[in-house]
Amino acid sequence: MVRYVYDFTEGGREMAGLLGGKGSNLAEMTRLGLPVPPGFVITTEACRAFLTTGGEPPGMSREVSDHLAALEEAAGRRLGQRDDPLLLSVRSGARFSMPGMMETILDIGLNDDSVSGLAKASGSERFAWDSYRRLVQMFGATVMGVDAALFERAMTDLEEVRGAGDDLRLDARDLAGLVETYKTVIRRETGEDFPQSPAEQLRRAILAVFQSWNGERARLYRRREHIPDDLGTAVSVQRMVFGNLGVDSGSGVAFTRDPATGRPGLYGDYLPDAQGEDVVSGIRNTVPLSELERLDAASYTGLRAHMETLERHYRDLCDIEFTIERGTLWMLQTRVGKRTAEAAFALAAALADEGLITPDEGLARVSGEGLARLMFPRFDTSGDGEPLARGLPASPGAAVGAAVFHSADAVRRAAAGEKVVLVRQETNPDDLPGMIAAQAVLTGRGGKTSHAAVVARGMGKVCVCGAEELTVDTGARRFTAPDGTVVEEGTVVSVDGSTGAVYAGAVPLVDSEVMRFLETGETGETGEGAGGLVDAVARALGRADTVRRLEVRANADTPEDAARARRFGARGIGLCRTEHMFLGERRKLVEEMILADSPTARDRALAALLPLQRQDFAGILEAMDGLPVTIRLLDPPLHEFLPDRTALAVRVAAAEARGDLPAARDTQLLAAVNRMHEENPMLGLRGVRLGLVVPGLVAMQVRAIGEAVAERLRAGGDPRAEIMVPLVGDARELSIVGEEVRRVLAEVSEAAGTPVACPVGTMIELPRAALTAGRIAEEAEFFSFGTNDLTQTTWGFSRDDVEAEFFSAYLDKGVFPASPFETIDRDGVGRLVGIAVAEGRAARPDLKIGVCGEHGGDPDSVHFFHAAGLDYVSCSPFRVPVARLEAGRAALRDTGASDSR
Repeated sequence: MVRYVYDFTEGGREMAGLLGGKGSNLAEMTRLGLPVPPGFVITTEACRAFLTTGGEPPGMSREVSDHLAALEEAAGRRLGQRDDPLLLSVRSGARFSMPGMMETILDIGLNDDSVSGLAKASGSERFAWDSYRRLVQMFGATVMGVDAALFERAMTDLEEVRGAGDDLRLDARDLAGLVETYKTVIRRETGEDFPQSPAEQLRRAILAVFQSWNGERARLYRRREHIPDDLGTAVSVQRMVFGNLGVDSGSGVAFTRDPATGRPGLYGDYLPDAQGEDVVSGIRNTVPLSELERLDAASYTGLRAHMETLERHYRDLCDIEFTIERGTLWMLQTRVGKRTAEAAFALAAALADEGLITPDEGLARVSGEGLARLMFPRFDTSGDGEPLARGLPASPGAAVGAAVFHSADAVRRAAAGEKVVLVRQETNPDDLPGMIAAQAVLTGRGGKTSHAAVVARGMGKVCVCGAEELTVDTGARRFTAPDGTVVEEGTVVSVDGSTGAVYAGAVPLVDSEVMRFLETGETGETGEGAGGLVDAVARALGRADTVRRLEVRANADTPEDAARARRFGARGIGLCRTEHMFLGERRKLVEEMILADSPTARDRALAALLPLQRQDFAGILEAMDGLPVTIRLLDPPLHEFLPDRTALAVRVAAAEARGDLPAARDTQLLAAVNRMHEENPMLGLRGVRLGLVVPGLVAMQVRAIGEAVAERLRAGGDPRAEIMVPLVGDARELSIVGEEVRRVLAEVSEAAGTPVACPVGTMIELPRAALTAGRIAEEAEFFSFGTNDLTQTTWGFSRDDVEAEFFSAYLDKGVFPASPFETIDRDGVGRLVGIAVAEGRAARPDLKIGVCGEHGGDPDSVHFFHAAGLDYVSCSPFRVPVARLEAGRAALRDTGASDSR
C-alpha cells in the first residue's frame, strides 16, 4: 500500500521529490539536531493522486490521524482542546521553491472555545485573539475562497476608527470584534460558517494546499521558472510556535550570505512581536538582523551557530526562516537560497576558495543566463542630479520604464510593447503577472527578504524595496518623493537595483564592469566590489574553457563583429551571411543583376559586386586570422533585394492616374517583383536552388572568397575560409554546386600562383537533409545545423506568423514548455539532429559538425548539442561568453548545481 505521510524524523534532504523542498529540509534540520518544532509531511504523491481523482487518496486520512495522535502525545496536548490547545501550521512545499505562490494556513485548531484556553495558557488575551483573527482570515481566503481584500478592508476600517497606525495598536477587544466581523464576511460570501471543528479545519486546509498547486499564480510562476506541472506539492503540518507573544518574541528571515552580492556576513530581516508572514509580506518594515544581537543576544548567537552549521552542511548559501518564542529559538525552514547573478558568481568563487566545493562544482553553480545579465549595461550617474529617493538594493541591475501602480496595468502596457516599472506599497503573490511584465519592481515598504525582493531576485528582475521616503498612493496612481515631486502613472523613472536609487527620467547607460572585462581582458581591482565580481567571472570562464569539449564560434558578417567575437573568446566564425553584404548602396547592383536582360548584362552586374564581396571577406578573414570562417553562400530569395511590391504598384498606378508615363525603372522593377513573387518565400527559390537556377551567382561569390584567401596569403596571413551551401535537401544539389566551387577555386589558384582550397559543406535545415545525411555527407566536408529553419520546417511553422499569433496560447496550455525557436525541441528537431549526426559520421568519420542557429547561444540547447556529439556551436558575438560557460558546464559529470528554484 502506498504510504502518504512521513514524520520529520523519518526523512531527509534526499527525499525532496517525495517530501517537497520544505518538508525534506525540515527533516534534514531535525536530523542535524537543530531546534525544529515537530511535525509530519504529506507527500507529493498524495497531492498528485488528489489532483487526478478530485478526492483524498485511500488511506491518507487515517495516516494523518495516526501522525496527529503521535504529535499530540509528544506535546501532551490535543489539537484545539479547550485549555492550552495544540495548534498547527499547514504549509505548502513543492520540490522547487515557489515563494508565496501556494497557500499557508496558521493556527489550525483555534475556535470559539479554545481561544480562551490559549489566552489563559499564554497569559495574553490580545495574542490569543490576534492568532484567531489570523486563522479566520487565512482560512476564509485560502480554503473558503473569500476575496482577501474584504478582510483587509475590515481591518483598515477598524484601524481608522481606533486611530491605529497598524494592527499592533489594536487591543484584545478590538481583535475579538474583528474575528466576529470576519466570520460574518465568510457567512455572507459563502453561505456557510467558519468551521469550529479542529479536525475539519485540518482536513480542509490540507486539501486547499493541494488545490493551490493549480492556482493561476502558481502555474504562471512555474512557466516562468520552467518547473514541471506534474510534480505536485507536499504539505508540511507542524506544531505552531509564536513570534507574536510580545517583545521577547519575533520572527525573521536570514541568509548565510548576502543573496544580492554574495558577500559574507549575516544578512536578513527581523520583526519583533510578529509572525513570519508579517516579515515577508512587507506590511511592516523590519529591522536588520544585526539588531537582534541587541534585542536577544542568546538567540542571536544560537542563530549564527545554526546558520554556520547549515551552510557547511549544504555547502551553499542557505535561506532560513526562524521564530523566537519568549526567548526560545526555533528553526522553521531552510533551503538553498535564491540569489542574483552577481551573487552566484561571487559565491561560487568564495566557496571554492574556502574548500567547501570544488572548482567544477563552482562552475556548475553559475549559469550562462546569469552571465548574460551581468553583461547588461549599468546606469551612468556621473552627470545626473540627486535621486528622487533611495530604498534597499534588493536585486541589482538598471531598468527604465513608465511607472504603473497595478499588476494588470503592467501586463497590459508591456503587452503593447511599453517598458514599465511596477510601483507598489508592497507586493503580494497576486502581483506576480505584473512583476514578470515589468522591467523593475519598486516598493515603499518591505525589507530585503520581503516577497518583492525574494521573487525579483529569483527572476533576475531589478528591484528596490522599502523606499520609505516615497509616499505611494496606488489608488491615485502616483507616488510623491520627499522633495515634493509627484510622479504620475506613465512618467518614466529609472531604478538602480544595485544602489537602491530611483531617478526621474531615463538615466543614460554605460557598459557593465563584466562587459568591459570581456572587451579588454582587464579584471580591474580585486576585492569585494566590481573587481571581485569580474575576477569571479574570469575564473568561471577560465574553468569552462579548460573542461569544455565544444568549440564556440560566432555568427558575424562584418570585420567589426568578427573582432569583437574574437575578443569575447570565439574560436572562429560559424556563420558569415553574405546577403547582409548586399544591402545599402549595393542593393542597386543586385537590382541590376536581377533586371539584366542578357547574360552580358548579368555578368557585368556580378563583376561589379565581386570586388566589394572580396573586400568584405578579406576584412573578416583578417579579423579571424588563423581561425575558421564559415561563409554561407546567398540564401534569401532575390526578390527580398527589390523594393516593396505594394509601394511600387502604388507609384506606377499614381503616375497612370495622373495621365503620366510611369518611370521606366519602376515599371521594370514591378514586373520583376511580380514575376518573382512567391506565396511562401521561405520554401521557394532560395539557398542552393538560387545557385542552380541563377547563372554566375555561385561563381561570383566563390571567386570573391578565393581571391580574398589569396590576398590574405600574400599578406602573410593564415586564412581558413569554409564555404557553406544553404538549404540543401538532396546530395545531388550539393554535388553540382561543389563541382562549380572546386572549378572556380582552381581558376583562382592558377591566377594567384598559390593553392587556394576551401572545405565545402552544407547547412542541414530541412528534415529531408537530416534523414538523408549519410548520402549528403559523401559530398560535404562539414555540416552546420541551421536550427531556425529546421525548426520551422519540422513543425510546419512560419516563425514570422506564428510567434505573434498563437505561441503565447501554446505556452499557456503547455503544448511546449518554451518556444522551440529559443530552446531546441529535443523530441522533434533534436531527434533529426541525432539522426543526421549518426548517419553523417557513419559515412564520413572525420565530418565536422556544428550549429549556427540562434540555439547555439541558448544554455539548455548548448547542453543538448554537447550530448549530441557536435564539434562546435555558433551564436551572436554577445552570446559567445554565455556559450563558452555553458559548454563547460555541459562537460561536467556528476557535479551538483546550485538549484535554488
